[in-house]
Order: sequence, then structure tokens, then C-alpha cells
Amino acid sequence: MDTVSSWSDTTFTEDTGRITGRVVNGEDGSGLPDILISAGGSQTLSDSNGEFVLEGLVAGTQNLVAYSLDGRYQPFQQGAKIVPGKRTPVNINMIPAPLVNVVFTVIVPANTVPTAPIRLAGNLYQLGNSFGDLQGGINSVAVDMPVLTPMLDGRFTLSLMLPAGADIRYKYTLGDGFWNAEHQLGGNFLVRQLIVPDSGGVVQDVVETWQAGPSAPILFQVTAPANTPSTDIVSIQFNPYGWTEPLQMWPLGNNRWVYQLFSPLNLLDSFEYRYCRNDQCGSADDLDTAGNARGRIVSTSETPQDIQDTINSWKWLSNGTPVNFQEMNVQSREGGFWAGVELQADNAPSWQPWMIQSLQNIQSMGSNWVVISPTWTFQGETTLEFAPLPGKDPLGFEVSETINSARALNLNAAIFPDAHFLLNVDDWWLKAIRDPVWWDGWFARYRAFSIYYADLAMKNGVQALVLGGDWLEPALPGGILSDGSNSNLPADAETRWSSLVSEIRQHYNGQIYWAVNFPEGLANAPGLIYELDGIYLLWYAPLTNENQTSVDDLQIKAAELLDSEILSFQTTFQKPLVISIAYPSITGAAKACIPDEMGGCLDWSVLNQPNPEINSVELNLQAQEDAYLAMLNAVNDRSWISGFISRGYYPPAALQDQSVSINGKPTADLLGYWFPRLLGVIR
Repeated sequence: MDTVSSWSDTTFTEDTGRITGRVVNGEDGSGLPDILISAGGSQTLSDSNGEFVLEGLVAGTQNLVAYSLDGRYQPFQQGAKIVPGKRTPVNINMIPAPLVNVVFTVIVPANTVPTAPIRLAGNLYQLGNSFGDLQGGINSVAVDMPVLTPMLDGRFTLSLMLPAGADIRYKYTLGDGFWNAEHQLGGNFLVRQLIVPDSGGVVQDVVETWQAGPSAPILFQVTAPANTPSTDIVSIQFNPYGWTEPLQMWPLGNNRWVYQLFSPLNLLDSFEYRYCRNDQCGSADDLDTAGNARGRIVSTSETPQDIQDTINSWKWLSNGTPVNFQEMNVQSREGGFWAGVELQADNAPSWQPWMIQSLQNIQSMGSNWVVISPTWTFQGETTLEFAPLPGKDPLGFEVSETINSARALNLNAAIFPDAHFLLNVDDWWLKAIRDPVWWDGWFARYRAFSIYYADLAMKNGVQALVLGGDWLEPALPGGILSDGSNSNLPADAETRWSSLVSEIRQHYNGQIYWAVNFPEGLANAPGLIYELDGIYLLWYAPLTNENQTSVDDLQIKAAELLDSEILSFQTTFQKPLVISIAYPSITGAAKACIPDEMGGCLDWSVLNQPNPEINSVELNLQAQEDAYLAMLNAVNDRSWISGFISRGYYPPAALQDQSVSINGKPTADLLGYWFPRLLGVIR
């Protein structure tokens, strides 16, 4: 039985407690990471040692459930007594389940589009379940679901290795399990159940119908612009009560795409729809329905409909012109120089299928490094619930997949973990309690965070781990908040950081760099850099006060900053220094200031996709390229700089937008000229 403690429009006033514990493999006692722990309406994922914390639980007995996202361990549940203001300790043993082969075969209705992919949607990660709260309340993404293969006799089949004993809930779908799911003849949704046999087996099913109710199917046909990248896929997104997750359309060739919608049209009268590229609706949009604009309208009917549309142009995608560069005297560097990109520190489950293509693009620029920026989320405005949030933060499976794809392309990989906050990070620090007990909790959660990624880096053979970042500055010795006040760090903070670095070394034997924000973070750079292997300089520094400045003048300013401030900093620590650059594609990019309404500056990340467009900012691709060229020329003359990285790369689609991402922009071509020459591949 569930109990509602309060409604969203009322204040919650009851006393609460917390559960802390560890989940381990019942056979060998090792900690289990990424186990979903749920109780009292709250959930979290276990860290790399299997430890977890659930905060804010209502007093009384709560049902505690531990669930393996891929079913590899048998579920666990028991009652947990919550006492107000107290901690309830829990130890969980989960028994591993062997994998067995299960073959699904299915007969589908005669009106199934012959070329349409038939997918298997289910309650496990490998069946498309993201375990997150995605658009429209949906928790699955169609492209993450396995696709069945046609057989000669007209049936479709799929062979999967599934955990024996797992309770699988599944359905067949031409969409994502909500759109175009199989239905019973009476119109009801159908969810099937399979308890996986110990020896595996064959499952034979029949889909009765894709339709629901009397409404006839709607056929959407669209012609995309000629400049649509050949590797892109056109997606369609529906809005019955709010935008749901996009669905990939089916190609007809010559930039023509089709999608037939069967269900659940019985729930709808009229609804909106729109087109986008690579499932990134809201970012890579049809220009006519971009961003917050209304979608196209369609109404259901008992008569079949054939909707024919034309996309006149894509948002943030122009025809472009070939980029030609004058010959430059690029100084090739010795081995160990970093040349590459840092991925945007955001995530959506729809990104993962595009990672391989994105990494191929990064490799084609001549890169030898990719910096992956996975995140955890602080899930309260003042609490220390800090863990991966499915659907918002990448799961460990996904980070490992990206790393392995990078290594397969001979790219060195670094992990630079970051944090998400529910409000502005400066406001979060100001609201935090920051008393000694709070700081004990903060260091405990940061320890779990950093060791999680140290373990992940070690497991996947990552070449470097980058710690630090501007969000950590209030937690460093001498920490100051955004209002200038002291962060009230414990007196032994420096010792805590040093001990943490030593502990991380026990989990990861690769290179460890510390990220320092320039210019703000230089004065408070921690002494623990002496204990590490390198400096990762986050560069977003003004090179001018004007909107229009020549590349030569920008280079002079860049050289001045490098020589007057960065060289002495690097000399002090005597560590390799890699510069990671962020300049947006806007007029005045080199000013390093996106103006806000109060006369201040916004952080460059406000221009990241899928954030709303800032209309007061003018798109200017050349301004980004000029800032980069100035920095490249300055770095070229300084052999003491050990790397050049481009920050904020948006993986799922090429966009000529305002953001710092270089994907699809002339700056990527510029780096494609410089990187092979810096690395000595081209001389």
C-alpha cells in the first residue's frame, strides 16, 4: 500500500529519517555499483562500493527494494523502519543470475509496414528502459530497444541473453512502447510476462493488432532539405499532452522519410507533431516548429490519412561553404601532447546511439584525445543527495560504452566528472548549511563520486582522470562563496583533500589531472596539485573588450595572458598543462561575456543545447573561429603547453548554433587543419 505524504502544492512538514547501507554480491561479498535502491518514494543508485543513501523518508516502516537495472542480480526487498532524525542501516545481499539464451519469435499483423523496425520493449536496461523520467513521462527510448529480424516464413525473431529467473515484462512495438505498441483486439494495451527459464528457451507470440479503437492509421511522409547530413536520421515527435520522446522515421531515399502511426489514437482527438534530426527535438529542429513554437496539427479520423509535409530548412544548419586555410608554420610536438575535444557535460538517453558517429567525427579532425564528462546530480536544493539520476546523468554502462568506442578508434580517453544542480551552483552553495556535520556529509559524498569514476576509469583502461572544476572552488582550502563570504570549510580540509587523492590512487593507477578555472580559479588553486600529474586549465578568458577585433590583436592578448599569468602558474607546480578552450559562436565571443539583464555576465553553458535560445545574442560562427585561431597561434609558440582541448562538444547532431560546441562548425575544420600538424602526422 502506498501513502501520500503531501501534495506538490502543499508544504511537507513531517519528520523524516534516512537509510544508509551497502549492497553486495551474495556470493563473493564485493560491492555492487549502479543498483537501483528505492524506498518511500525516493530512489538512488549505489556507488562503486555498493554504498547508498536515501534521504527524507517519512517515519514508519518503508518497503526497501534493490533492483539490478539489467537483471543480472535477483531483486531484493524488505521492510525498513524509519525513525525521525535517525539513520537506519541496511545491508543487502543480491544473488547473481546466470545468463541464458532466449529466442523470441512473433507473428505480426498483415498491415505492418514491411520495412518498419519491430522492437522489443521491456523493463530491463537492455530492453530500452532508461529508468528515468523522460519527456512526456515516458521512461524508454525506442532506439535503445533491440530490433527483431525478419524470417523467411514472415515471422520475426530476436535472440537475447537474459538473466535466468528474471521477471521480464515486455511488449512488441513499432515505436517506443507507448506510441505504436501492440494492443489487444479490444483496444487495451498489452504487457506480456516471462519468467526466464533456467535453461532459456523459445518464446512464440502473436501480435493481435497495432491499432486501438476505431481511428484509422495516419501516414506521415516528409521531404527533408537537401543539406540534411547523409548520416542523419529524421525523427518525428508527438505532443498529446506534452512532448514525448521522438521516434525515428523510416527512410524512403532521396531525403524522403515516412512514419505510420497506429496507436494509441483512441486516446486522442487532435495533437501536435514536429520533425527534427537525430531525435534531438528542441535542438535540431525543423525551422518552422523550432524551440517553443507550436507544432503542426493533425486530428484523428476513422478514415486513413496520408499527411505529406516538406521541411523547408533546419534550425541551426546552413548550407555552409568550404573552408580554406592559409599555410601556417605549425610546430609539431613531442609525444604526449593532447589534441582533442571535451564532450558537453550533459546527457540524455537519446544521445548514446550517436556517440560512435560523434567519436568518428572527432577522430577525423586528427584528434588523439576525447575527454568524457559524465555527471552526478545534487537532487535537493539544500540536501546532500548526490548520485547519478537516470535520464539526466549517464549510467555507468553508457560511460563504459563511450570509452570503449573511443579506444576502438585509437583515441585516448579521459574522464572529467562534473555535477548537476537543481538551481544555480552559486545559489546552491549559498543556501547550503555548511556547518561541520554538513561538511562531513559533503566530503563523504564527493569521495563516493570521485572513487566511482576512478574505479570506472581503471576498469575501462582510461588514460587520464581529471578532477576539480569551478563548482568545487568553495570546498577548496581558502574557499570563498559568490557573495565574497567564507565557505566555513573545516580546519582540516587540506588534509582531507590530500587523503582523498591518496585513496583515489589506490583505485586508479593512471594519470590524474586537476581542473583549474581561468581566470577566477587561479588565485585559489589547491596545493594538492603538487601530488597530481598535470593541470587541466579551463580557459574562458577575455581577449578583447570589443565585438570586432582582429585575430592578430586577439593573439597578442592571448600571448600576454599565457606569459604573464599561466607560465608562472605552471612553473610553480612544474606539471604538464593542458588548455581546454570554450568560446561560443556569437558576436563578441572573445570578450568571454554573455551579457545578462543586470549588466553582468552569464556562464557560457547557458548557450548549451537544449537550453532556450538567447535572442539578444547574435550568432557569429566567424567570431568563434577567430578566437580559436588566436589561441592556437599563441599555443603554437609556447612549447611548455602540453595540450589543446575544445570544450562543450555536443555529440548527437551537428549544429551551427550559439553554443561553444564546434560540431558542424568552421572551427572544427580549423582544428582539423591544426591537430594533425601539432601531432606531427602532417608536416
